[in-house]
Amino acid sequence: MTAARGGWLRAAAAALTWTVCALCVLPAAARAASDASGGAVAGASAPGTGDITAAERLIFLTDHLHGVAAQTELDYALIDSAQPSRSADTVKVLVVSPDNAKTDAQVSDHSGSVPLPVGGLQCNPAIIYFLEHDIAEMQGLTGGQRRYFQQRLRLALAAGPQVESVSSEVGGKPVNARRIVVQPYLNDPNAARFAQYTAKRYTFVLADGVPGQIVQIRTDVPGPNNDFAHPAHTETLSFQSVLHKLPSGKAPTKPSNAPRASR
Repeated sequence: MTAARGGWLRAAAAALTWTVCALCVLPAAARAASDASGGAVAGASAPGTGDITAAERLIFLTDHLHGVAAQTELDYALIDSAQPSRSADTVKVLVVSPDNAKTDAQVSDHSGSVPLPVGGLQCNPAIIYFLEHDIAEMQGLTGGQRRYFQQRLRLALAAGPQVESVSSEVGGKPVNARRIVVQPYLNDPNAARFAQYTAKRYTFVLADGVPGQIVQIRTDVPGPNNDFAHPAHTETLSFQSVLHKLPSGKAPTKPSNAPRASR
């Protein structure tokens, strides 16, 4: 983690930061200054208003953990289609304070505890986990800079993508959800440097009726001829279950019958 601080949102008065990001919570035009090799990004500018969009608000400024009791664990399956076995890693979010009022939820995966630069954001930290994971992967695959990929995704959300009402399925049961889809690298003059990922698509599905509100976050790299029906690579973070824990020092209860997200 670097000492640079930054954030996704353009609200100048907000003290909301994503620590590892080199982008500040200022109008995006002031930060559209890095390309895949660290130079200037031609044509990368923010939408003109500087207002927080509905997509930004839903993803980063919503109290996703409101209503979740202290010592509750939310489990998510992280599946990478590139893994030969396609076995899922379990990403765990432990809600420490009721409603995550102290923004002290803890995240862990197969490697153990994962410190995340949530910077006071009230969103479900599983979102930051997935985006951090994805951007680190993009950096490794392309040799580009982390802040470049962070900036492209932030600009895509700042452009005001549609928040669509959809019916999703969790544990075989329908839920009313909201979906946001963005393609951050389309029309990017620097995308030729990583042409395979130009059409990469990010999909966020959230539902009030699901603990933690995340149904699924998904990325898709299309196959030849922009074929999303047969993607070259897909990664998903999907809600799985809830584990209610007793006070510290006592054994946890068994997992509840909370629904598991279909994949």
